[in-house]
Amino acid sequence: MASAAAPAAADSTLPPALEQLRHLAGELRFLLPGVRVGEARETTKEFDRETFWRRFREAAMAVSRAATTLTEVFSRLPLPSPQTGNRPFMDWHQSVDHILHNAGLELSREVRTKKETQKFSEQVHASIKAIIAVYYSLPKDQGITLRKLVRSATLDIVDGMAQLVEVLYITPTQSPENLISYNSVWEACQQVPRIPRDNKAAALSVLTKSVDLVKDAHEEMEQAVEECDPYYGLLSDIEEDNSDNHGDEEDILGCPSNRDSYWSEEDQELIIPCLALVRASKACLKKIRLSVAENGKKDQVAQLDDIVDISDEISPSVDDLALSIYPPVCHPTVRINCAKLVSVLKKALEITKASHVTPQPEDSWIPLLINAVDHCMNRIKELTQHEVEL
Repeated sequence: MASAAAPAAADSTLPPALEQLRHLAGELRFLLPGVRVGEARETTKEFDRETFWRRFREAAMAVSRAATTLTEVFSRLPLPSPQTGNRPFMDWHQSVDHILHNAGLELSREVRTKKETQKFSEQVHASIKAIIAVYYSLPKDQGITLRKLVRSATLDIVDGMAQLVEVLYITPTQSPENLISYNSVWEACQQVPRIPRDNKAAALSVLTKSVDLVKDAHEEMEQAVEECDPYYGLLSDIEEDNSDNHGDEEDILGCPSNRDSYWSEEDQELIIPCLALVRASKACLKKIRLSVAENGKKDQVAQLDDIVDISDEISPSVDDLALSIYPPVCHPTVRINCAKLVSVLKKALEITKASHVTPQPEDSWIPLLINAVDHCMNRIKELTQHEVEL
């Protein structure tokens, strides 16, 4: 009799099921800051790239399985099988019944005991700790750019799982939020096999993203110039809703009045070299990316990291310039933003020129781009000199 009562007594010491989920969410959130700033673990073993990526994929699979089990049991929400729905499932994504069968559990729409809840919580926590440990095993000498991508993927998984657990204890019944949160974890795990495998591939991935961002910014600037009145639609809507205030020349609801919604002739003249500078920025990034693709060496991780670090500053600088050309235009501000962008571009070109990705430093494309950038900046200085001197 005493032995039969022991499990029940032990079970009664466990917190309620939802309280355990709340505690689990807190533990997962507690892990996030460490992942953001954590350093690679020191080891005397030689790094085995194939082993690392195999372990990282397996760890992501384990997290996905744990998320599937947790969601099915706690939300009472049947999840899509690999054969249903519009979105494809990874080959390794198993059905809920198979996962629970492997774990020796009975598929149930209810969490019957607090002990069972503890088991689920431990599985989730263990899977998250495991994938974090794999990330920590990636040495710095494999490249900072690569580590940033792996860290970002790990953070997405940990944060997604924490959010899923939070949703499950807040709404432990069937709800759309449960499936949305589950999908976030699943998609984050699905991204793991798509991460670049070395620092050169990681550098190319980041540079490609920077090229696309600058391209988008340039297209938006050109579109604004073509429309020649970026506030036209917004002001029309406001004027319709404030018909009694047509004579008011003050700003309406914080928006500029009509006199500040158009470019003056001086503004339009200044925008021409600004657009040319952004085009030069796009050309610089594309040429840098091409040089890395054609001449970059996987073992030259430090130089690749330096190129990526400075190139990463180009897109934000372009954004600052793009925002400053919208009316009302402050010419000194435009000049300052152009100067900052030129400084970043020249530094990126010089770092690229001094690296192994430019076997012939006298290669003509670098001096040509520097001259183009200088020409744009000189023209911008001419057009803004009067206001700067005031």
